[in-house]
Amino acid sequence: MLFRQAVGTAAGAALLLFLAPSAVALSVSPDELTVDQTATVAADGTVTLSGTYRCTGASGPVFVSSSVSQSDPRVSQGIGGTTALCDGAEHTWTNTERPAPETLKAGPAHVQATLMELSATGLPLPSFHAVRDQDITVVQG
Repeated sequence: MLFRQAVGTAAGAALLLFLAPSAVALSVSPDELTVDQTATVAADGTVTLSGTYRCTGASGPVFVSSSVSQSDPRVSQGIGGTTALCDGAEHTWTNTERPAPETLKAGPAHVQATLMELSATGLPLPSFHAVRDQDITVVQG
């Protein structure tokens, strides 16, 4: 049941991020997160996003999550999630997901990636280390 609560909390935080970016931006630390300029969509529709991150000072589990939108910026598709290691070194992240058929095609798109920590004690509340919004190009891969 705690996992469901954590996922619900993370989803609520992501919604807050989408609806009130200025409120979330105030809590973002100086940790770094990048998104590669190019993403791939395979013949079977599998989407791969990637980039780098650097973070420190985490006491709970940390994740890199990502979503992509294309023709309608109000509609985004979550693309996987990766655990992160906050040791101060730069690391790469890669998220892969096979969304509904024909969700994403070659061409311009927009990615939002977050570096988020869940608190290690009590209710696992999210804390954002870094947020990155970036226009990219999707290529057939």
